[in-house]
Amino acid sequence: MNGEILALGTELLMGELTDTNSSYIASRLPHLGISVQHISLIRDNLEDLTASLELALSRSDIIFTTGGLGPTHDDITREAIGRVLNEDLKIDPVLIEDLKKWFRQRGMPMSDANNKQAMRIPSAEAIPNSQGTAPGWWVEKNGKVIVAMPGPPGELYNIWEHKVAPRLKASISGQVIVTRNIKTINIGESALAEKILPFTGTENPYLGIYAKRDGVHLRIISSASTEAKARKMIAPIEKGIIQSVGAYVWGFDEDTPEKVAAESLLNNGYSLAVMESCTGGL
Repeated sequence: MNGEILALGTELLMGELTDTNSSYIASRLPHLGISVQHISLIRDNLEDLTASLELALSRSDIIFTTGGLGPTHDDITREAIGRVLNEDLKIDPVLIEDLKKWFRQRGMPMSDANNKQAMRIPSAEAIPNSQGTAPGWWVEKNGKVIVAMPGPPGELYNIWEHKVAPRLKASISGQVIVTRNIKTINIGESALAEKILPFTGTENPYLGIYAKRDGVHLRIISSASTEAKARKMIAPIEKGIIQSVGAYVWGFDEDTPEKVAAESLLNNGYSLAVMESCTGGL
């Protein structure tokens, strides 16, 4: 299944904020069998978002949007989805009551502008948001799915973990994508590329090479009907790489230089003392 991510916000394009939501979502989709094909940043403009949604629906099975679900005039994700699907927005009586309750519990007045957050189209099912006033949307129509989530990372993470990811896991069957990262140091990208050449050239598993701040990383990506089968496909390539360039490998997957260094010290019975001066503790 092909997925696409649309992050809405003029502030993202101006460099005022970093789009961490897209990387968060993208990192969690492969294990659900969803391959991310495109990630786009879009300004707060109804025509632009509508055009981007139309393009996404023409080439992807499931589209994830972040941002644009607030109460202000430039929060236009609902309007854009409604326009693309040719469905009218109407206030949902259940959502408006939930919204009023949210404000009452906090002793806060509810502005009329918040009413738009209780609106939905017939094809949209509201995704409860316990961390804020903007419920997400789960939309299914014409064999496509749109999952609209709020922009604030805390709200998005909560909705993803408790609502979106479990639903995706339960509803999607087919291929599972598994990755294995091998991290090297003290060898250049071109020299490493020559040594791993015998393991490249196939689509599944696929071997990529990436220069990073902490060395050069190798990423093996495999796709299979189950996670066990996908990992079994990775195993011989990983073994061959270790035999070829093992002297340069310092870690795997989520390892960091600090973590690996600390584990090495502990495993060898060493202690570490650090003396600092001249910076006032900086």
